[in-house]
Amino acid sequence: MPTNLSPDITERIARARADLRMGVPVVLEEGLIVLAVESLDPDRFAHLRTLDGELTLSITSRRAQTLKARAYDGDIARILLPPDATAAWVRAVADPADDLRSPMKGPLHSARDGTAHLHRAAIALVKAARLLPAALTLTTQDPAGFAAAHNLTIVPGAEVLQQRLSPLHPVISARLPLAVSEAGRLHVFRPDDGAEEHYAVEIGQPDRAAPVLSRLHSACFTGDLLGSLKCDCGPQLRGALAQMGAEGAGVLLYLNQEGRGIGLANKMRAYSLQDQGFDTVEANHRLGFEDDERDFRIGAEILKRMGFSAVRLMTNNPAKVARMEDAGITVTERVPLMVGENRHNTDYLATKASKSGHLL
Repeated sequence: MPTNLSPDITERIARARADLRMGVPVVLEEGLIVLAVESLDPDRFAHLRTLDGELTLSITSRRAQTLKARAYDGDIARILLPPDATAAWVRAVADPADDLRSPMKGPLHSARDGTAHLHRAAIALVKAARLLPAALTLTTQDPAGFAAAHNLTIVPGAEVLQQRLSPLHPVISARLPLAVSEAGRLHVFRPDDGAEEHYAVEIGQPDRAAPVLSRLHSACFTGDLLGSLKCDCGPQLRGALAQMGAEGAGVLLYLNQEGRGIGLANKMRAYSLQDQGFDTVEANHRLGFEDDERDFRIGAEILKRMGFSAVRLMTNNPAKVARMEDAGITVTERVPLMVGENRHNTDYLATKASKSGHLL
């Protein structure tokens, strides 16, 4: 924690995320100016073009594969901006919204100059801001001076790439009678880094010395609240709580990682691509994301803060079991949760099984 009024590194990175969402540039201490493509302001883009240096567009290898661009650095690609590139062109390279209407964005020329780690940090920052994973970048020989001259947030790219789990702190817990059990309690946890809060729903009084019936449930606004038929999230949420109520004890972790960690806006972009014929995984890749961007260490940390070290995990996803074990939580049993199939989500569930390894 800071010992004075100045923000520490965690707070500076949180500020950088907020700036990028608003279209404000941030600077990496190692010498890179970064703008998020999704929030790119045409006037700022025009000003950036007047500065010395070569503008590049950093995208993930997933998005580069769609565009047939070379990803020289493995997980990322850096596209050199043509002299006549407009802000609209930059956005079209990053956003697949018009890919089928205008599939040719190029020719696209990739850069390779030994600064891949900085561009990787730029994309990590933009992803953390829940924006499309694409960044407009420009090198600078005087990052501190540039940041000071323009009153911009400056952060070390090396720290961004660490992607440490932000400490989670209990904020409040209160009794919450539920339809499945009157002995309900809601716990709220808040991370140090200013990101979304996460919740734990405790049913009954689970024995901390025994494996607790538990579910890691990622927030799904469309399924949990609106009753969407495109997924099985709502039925899984209610089914898990019902089983905990029937057994008299359990913990449901409600993690704010909408859309497998890409955020609601990007999830809706993926839905739009699914309407064009792409499956869930293909849609994520066209947007530039991995199949699953969630961080299940959050769930493990909450369980530990609540005094649990072992769980009977309600999931059809073996990867969740592995991630819990990796994070120090013993999974004594995988409890299947087979609910929610309907004619609208049959293909979605088939993709979960064939491409994500879910046991359905």
